[in-house]
Amino acid sequence: MSQHSDGSPDIATYNVLFVCTGNTCRSPLAEVIAVRELARRGWRHVSVRSAGVGAAPGAPASPGAVAAARRHALDLSDHSSQPITADLLFWADLVLVMSPMQRQVVEDLGAGEKAELITEFAGELAVDEVPDPFGGGDDEYERTYDRLTELVRLVMDRIEPLVAP
Repeated sequence: MSQHSDGSPDIATYNVLFVCTGNTCRSPLAEVIAVRELARRGWRHVSVRSAGVGAAPGAPASPGAVAAARRHALDLSDHSSQPITADLLFWADLVLVMSPMQRQVVEDLGAGEKAELITEFAGELAVDEVPDPFGGGDDEYERTYDRLTELVRLVMDRIEPLVAP
């Protein structure tokens, strides 16, 4: 087993990629919510990132997503969107998408075995996607934030047997 420079053992990393369309609303919110949940659980060996199937590189998070995050003491002010790439898909152990269309894109890029609809992975078989709040009001972004908070918690509960230290 290898070690870090401080002598602590190297722990294998599990990588989760959240994917939406533009990487300016849902997936960045899921990413920052997941970072907070990982810290709460003390899982330093799990990494999260986000991307979009139709994202232009370098766009900021939407104002609604930034405001929703800020209301919950999370910061999206430095977010920079990124399109989904083969490298990101290679990096990821699990790709969680917000809609069936996004799962199809991931499958078309050859990573279908890693792709799951976040609602299905969380165990909610009756719900097929997380609605896109883009262009909506604060109430829509707040509903999206609340929905993603619950889904991320359920996702972490599900992967816990695989990754818990």
